[in-house]
Amino acid sequence: MRGKNRVVAALMVLIMGSVAGCGASSAERSEEVVQETEVLEETGTQSQTSIETNIIEIPQQVPNILVDQTGFNVDSEKVAIFRGKRIPSDFSIINLESGETVYKGEVVKATLDEASGKYYGIGRFNDLREPGNYYIYADYIGESLSFSIGKDVYRAVFDEACRKYYTNRCGIAISQVDSGDNGHSACHTTEARLQENTETTIDVTGGWHMDELADRDVYIGTRIVDNLLLAYEMNPDAFTDETGIPESGNGIPDIIDELKYESDWLLKMQDTKTGGVYGAAVTVSNAGGDIFSAPVEVTPVSMDATISFAATMARFSYVYQQFDQEYATAALKASDRAWECFSINQSVYESTAAFRAAAQLYRATGSDKYQHVLDSFFARDDLMTLFETDENVFIGAVSYLSTNQEVDKEQCEKLIKALMKRSEAIAAKATESRYLVADAAEGEDFTTLLDEARCLTITNHIIYNHEYTTIIENHAHYMMGMNPSCVNFVTNSTERNHEDIEEYKGVMNDPQKDALLIFMLSVLEN
Repeated sequence: MRGKNRVVAALMVLIMGSVAGCGASSAERSEEVVQETEVLEETGTQSQTSIETNIIEIPQQVPNILVDQTGFNVDSEKVAIFRGKRIPSDFSIINLESGETVYKGEVVKATLDEASGKYYGIGRFNDLREPGNYYIYADYIGESLSFSIGKDVYRAVFDEACRKYYTNRCGIAISQVDSGDNGHSACHTTEARLQENTETTIDVTGGWHMDELADRDVYIGTRIVDNLLLAYEMNPDAFTDETGIPESGNGIPDIIDELKYESDWLLKMQDTKTGGVYGAAVTVSNAGGDIFSAPVEVTPVSMDATISFAATMARFSYVYQQFDQEYATAALKASDRAWECFSINQSVYESTAAFRAAAQLYRATGSDKYQHVLDSFFARDDLMTLFETDENVFIGAVSYLSTNQEVDKEQCEKLIKALMKRSEAIAAKATESRYLVADAAEGEDFTTLLDEARCLTITNHIIYNHEYTTIIENHAHYMMGMNPSCVNFVTNSTERNHEDIEEYKGVMNDPQKDALLIFMLSVLEN
């Protein structure tokens, strides 16, 4: 008798329950579906069974109701973005624990994106003020991921962002209990060789690792310190003395303690003879070697590093004098020496970096030699263009506006108008954007978005505008889930976050972006 083949196919499909972040229509996770094919061969009286298993990868579906997965403060404006081929007229908010519908709202401003063929709408729920965990449901497009409403929903994120610099410290042991994979034993504790003269060694212990190679860079470090100092100046009450670093509880805000740790290293990077500043302390490791025990080399004096050092140490001196006047004075002297070194080698009247440094040093000292440089830039026809396009001129102008020294009132009026014009342009773009931000960047490059939030924060500090605060908060919402990918690019503690994206390290793991993130969140913590 001819053998008989019988094929039995079984397809296992996981149906997601109606729990926030697990909505069947919009928030499904990528699942492996096992397809089993059972082949039963009958040959006479003997049967043989073989099981063939194929793994079918179902593409991950992205929710079509976009929310900030971290959540919303009780008193803040609350918003979600709805998108789809068909947009419902209303939505419901459901308590995650009880399953009860606690709020109903309308979807408004639905507009068609012709490129995708999808409509985008906005739902607001400002009246929902009860702390708790929730998710949103709407007909046709399903569910959002979960989010919370609370009195201080960003505090944990803000403190984590501030504490990130502690885990990047070089020269000390970082506990794995407190810092997980970032923990390591004391590293790079021996003197480093100069690249230009390998027989000479200097002490450059300390500072922050800037990348996975454990390099420490003066230019990058000074820019980070400068941003964090400015954030502290504008919103000092946002920063606490209890983030969990070794200096916590000493009566000085932890962010200032952290900035002093980096400043201690920056001072070591200044050449004692010339006042110039070495560019970087780079780790020299073979492939696969332990970077924490590898030797360190110091790159040559860099004029870019020198003038950036001059600017930042002047700002640090200005801020730190309330905590330690002796150290602040030493920092200011180091800043002036760096300025003199730069001025010998390059023209301070042609360098926008010198304008930034002059503004900082003038605020700290009131010296005419810095005022002359500022005046030369104020006389330039392209100053307002530079204000729009050059980071040095922008930050230098902000420093000039905040000085207690004698200033040119006419120039201050021009700079304030330019600042307001820039902020109004950002606000207008954000209002027109379907994601309510000026720069809807996808992927990991949030530099422009963070820069725009910083500009609004600075303007908001000088001339308070509630609209700016809302737009700043919308920038935070965007980065933490209210974006096209519905990903929290900031933390890894929510349902769909940057760890779900291959090879993406998250905003906090980029020291420069982390500083701008702290700048943005500080106004929301104030």
